[in-house]
Amino acid sequence: MAVVVNKPIPEFEALATGGIKVSNQTHLGQTVVLYFYPKDNTPGCTTEAMQFRDKYKDFVKAGAQVFGVSRDNMKSHDDFKTKLELPFELIADTEEKMCHMFGVVKNKIMYGKKVKGIERSTFLIGADGVLKQEWRGLKVPGHVEEVLKAVKTLKKAA
Repeated sequence: MAVVVNKPIPEFEALATGGIKVSNQTHLGQTVVLYFYPKDNTPGCTTEAMQFRDKYKDFVKAGAQVFGVSRDNMKSHDDFKTKLELPFELIADTEEKMCHMFGVVKNKIMYGKKVKGIERSTFLIGADGVLKQEWRGLKVPGHVEEVLKAVKTLKKAA
């Protein structure tokens, strides 16, 4: 099942840092921001995580939960989270189940070789479990502010 804007998120279950299980059911009643990123401890991903961290209180105030998602394992996520003092949890999608469901696995060219990588993408899920908005293949600068604005707009509409 793929995700589609204005449709409910398909069933999924994943483990996150802090020993938390996240599924399409666990956060009903709350707005959820899922941001997919290529890899812990890389420059763009570190910048993006820090921007979500710095705006985290604003997301919470607007009624949203934030989760970062990558293919890194739990140990890598725990280290990344501690190093950057992230106030939100990171989902370890080591089997790429969520990555495929959200359609973020893309062929990329790195150092002249074709590799499968994660396309930096963010998904905004409403309190009703419906995908409200998506940003795909995005650039980090200004992105977090744009997502926060969308969350606040969603809150006003509720």
